[in-house]
Amino acid sequence: MSEAAPRDTRLALIADSYARLLGQPLVDAQGDLAEALWQAPRVIVAHGTEADPVFFYGNRLALHTFDMDFASFTRLPSRYSAEPLARKERARLLERVSRDGFIDDYAGVRISASGKRFRIERAVVWNLVDRAGGHHGQAATFSHWQPLD
Repeated sequence: MSEAAPRDTRLALIADSYARLLGQPLVDAQGDLAEALWQAPRVIVAHGTEADPVFFYGNRLALHTFDMDFASFTRLPSRYSAEPLARKERARLLERVSRDGFIDDYAGVRISASGKRFRIERAVVWNLVDRAGGHHGQAATFSHWQPLD
């Protein structure tokens, strides 16, 4: 799957990888997966495998939380979602996810496009891995956050 893979393929990869790694569905997608991800009552984001990974997906709640529209969010290198001082911590987190497949206990400070800082807790971060074992990036979800400013 290339960085320019069709949207539906990438959305299925987000949901399928989560289900395979964590043993439960990410969303209840009885009908339209795209709509279920978009309307989920938690933030869902995903980035690719570029040298400086760029977000390729953020749901409605992610865009609201990070104060961005979809076009801007999907041009953002994911490291910029963390404050400069938290980027080393974020890099260690991503190394742990790469090694273990997922983590379900992440907490840290993030920053929105408008400069608002917020702390996320109990975030799940997982590898985007297709059924053949190909790695396509990482995704995260969280529903617990609080403003710091």
